[in-house]
Amino acid sequence: MLRLAPILLAVAYGLIYWHFSAWRTKRELDERSTPLKDPMLEALTARLARALDLKRIQVNVYEIPTINGLAAPDGRIFLTRGFLDRYKAGEVSAEELVSVIAHELGHVALGHTRKRMIDFSGQNAVRVVLATVLGRLLPGIGVLVANGLVHLLAAGLSRKDEYEAAEYAAALLTKAGIGTGGQKSLLTRLESLTGMRGAPPVWLASHPKTADRGAAIEELERRWRVT
Repeated sequence: MLRLAPILLAVAYGLIYWHFSAWRTKRELDERSTPLKDPMLEALTARLARALDLKRIQVNVYEIPTINGLAAPDGRIFLTRGFLDRYKAGEVSAEELVSVIAHELGHVALGHTRKRMIDFSGQNAVRVVLATVLGRLLPGIGVLVANGLVHLLAAGLSRKDEYEAAEYAAALLTKAGIGTGGQKSLLTRLESLTGMRGAPPVWLASHPKTADRGAAIEELERRWRVT
């Protein structure tokens, strides 16, 4: 039992930290967000809601300047003020922005936000075990190697979630009659919009390359046409 104590402590720490992080995120979002008020976006979001047999989909604006969309642990959907500013400036279309909403709905529907709690606690347990073993085999660098391996694992899980959410969004946008044009066009310009340059290799990134995500949507549509 004593041998398992470090692993159990790591899992407990992961669960406690995730709950604390979720609480802190909720408080931050509550304090710095407002309901989305835009007739065009609300009309497109209403089409998503009808496709899902929902009365409405509430989208909120997170008042930060970065360009992003997010699904909170409690299932709420947010667009950042930075994204809305680009939309109002004509740099992002309504169809492109609603594709972000559909993508975040995918994360919620597929349980990714809840699954991350389990992933995080499990990764901590793996980190403790690897650090203990490698620390003995590779004194001085064993902990660094363990952290690197766990980072690779976490990045792979996150990329899988992103592909799944993108496929969900493509299906939802198609069912709603909006189409995937906005989703694909946004992916081709996302790096230039966000100013991402010199990105790390794809196997170290938590998100897939935008070109790969676009290609995955194209392949999905080809399969739909065949079937």
